Parts: sequence; structure tokens; C-alpha cells
Amino acid sequence: MPRIGIVTPAPPGSQAGNRVTAERWAELLRALGNPVSVLTEYRDEDIEILVALHAVKSAPSVERFAARHPGRPVVVAITGTDIHRDPSTADYDRHHAIARRTAAVADRIVFLREPTSEERGWLLDAPAWPKCRVIYQSAEPPLFRRQSRAGKFEVCVLGHLRAVKDPFRTAEASRLLPPESRVRVLHVGAAFASEMEARAWQELAENLRYRWYGELPRDDALHLLSGCRLLAMTSRSEGGPSAVSEALACGVPVVSTRISGVTGLLGDGYPGYFPVGGTAELARLLWRCETTPAFYDALKEWCDGRRHLIEPAREMESWRALMDEFL
Repeated sequence: MPRIGIVTPAPPGSQAGNRVTAERWAELLRALGNPVSVLTEYRDEDIEILVALHAVKSAPSVERFAARHPGRPVVVAITGTDIHRDPSTADYDRHHAIARRTAAVADRIVFLREPTSEERGWLLDAPAWPKCRVIYQSAEPPLFRRQSRAGKFEVCVLGHLRAVKDPFRTAEASRLLPPESRVRVLHVGAAFASEMEARAWQELAENLRYRWYGELPRDDALHLLSGCRLLAMTSRSEGGPSAVSEALACGVPVVSTRISGVTGLLGDGYPGYFPVGGTAELARLLWRCETTPAFYDALKEWCDGRRHLIEPAREMESWRALMDEFL
């Protein structure tokens, strides 16, 4: 079986989504019989297929591998920050050029959920679209599920404290709820900047509905999620949010910003969306979930119906099919 190298910009031990995805893919490909190495960059290792997460950050590795080994397969997995950029930012044109160059080199482009035509077009000219594939991120529930706390309506936020995650939106929405609301926001995620950490401590001190756990081991985070009534996804952009897959695996319904990273997994007609930055809209949605059992049950039924997309066997079969294309 061919030797595979998976490149991710996230270092070993990181809880970043790209690292979690890379390690899971390594396990799946090893189960298929492939020798696999997980690397932060390609440095002339003896591999036959390169799988690179992040078209921009992994671009040097892709270019180096393609130059050293012309004809050997290159797979590039697209993340949210690859394709969701503000055109007004100073580095937009450079970022776009790098992403398109990396995509052009790749033999296959992997999306973590169904892409829109605009997203495909941002990376590739239409004649190259057939090399795109969708591999949904799988997830499994924790071995031991947490019981929901009586008298509380706990809402989980899984996401590091980064601007693109809009991490305090759920906490802000909880401040708008009526006094009788039982909502409690349980936030798991590391603060990588001092101002974000200061904001988290301030929110913790001022908002009795909010609790920040910082970064937790993945099993502990899933255990916490499994006892919550909702997952709140507030990101401004996502490639394929693993938190949503984890919520589906745990049987926890989702309320989310209407972004393609989530609609590509839950479907465009899902009734649990709110606009990016919509604090008041999120507060109304939380209150409706808490007080209207029929609406909450409808969200849960919808999410349960999408769980088949994130089964580990499906993800493994997707990788088997992709490797078979090269073999």
C-alpha cells in the first residue's frame, strides 16, 4: 500500500480542528492498510501520496512535494479560512492567489461538506470542478454520556476564542433572555490572545449564565457536550465544523449561524439558523428552544436524520474510494 503523508499546520498535541482531523484521517488510512505519517510540513519524507490540510498554510509543502515527485498524487483538503475571506483585507489578493495555485496543483480537492458553486469557483475554474470530492467529518459519542442537569437548559459552545468564531455571541444572547430562563452557556475553548482571555474572564465575572472551561481534552469536551440541550455554533465562517459533527453524534441539536460550512452539513432548510452577528435573533432562538418543546423536538429530529453523514464507516469508505482512484 502507498505511503501517505498528511500535512497539517497545527502542531502535535494541538486541539485545533485541523490537527484533530489529520489524526483521525491517519487512523482511518492506517486501518485501510496504508503507512501514514502526520507532518506539520513536508521536508522530503519518503511518501507516495501527500494529503494537505489548508490550501494556503500548506502551500509550501504542496509545491515542494509536487516539484520533488511529479506525477505522485496530491490531495488538498479545504478549510474555512481557505475560502472565506473579507475582500477588503490587505492580504486578500495574495491569499486568493495562493489558494488557487495550490488547488491547481492538487489532483483531488476535498471539501468537508457540500460546497457551493461560488466556493468551487473561488478555488477552481469550472473545467477542474470534477476533481472535487466531499468527505464528511465523522464523530462518535463519548463512552460515558453526561446526564443533563435538572433545572438547567445548558447550551454548549465548542470553539477556541478567535475572532472568526465570534466566541462570545452566545454569552451576549443569554444576557437578553428573561429572568426566568434556565439557559446556561458552557464554553469550551482556548484563548490564544490576551485580549480574548481578558474578555472571557470579564464575561465570567459579569454574566451568571456563562461558564468558561478553557481548553479541555477532546474526550472531556465531548462528555460535557453530551449532557447539554443544544450546541450553539456562532462562527462567521467554517470549512466543515467538527463541533457540529460531534453534536450530531451525541444526539444534541444545533443552533447555528447560516453559513455554508453548516448548511452544507445540516441542509439549507434547517430551522435552527440565525444570521451572523445576530445576538437578538440567537436569544429568541434559545428562548424558543427552551420554552417550545415541539420546536426543540423538530430540531432534534432533523439533526438525528443527518447523523448518517458523520458515521465513521462512511468517512472510511470515502477515503477508500479516493485512494482507489489513485491505485
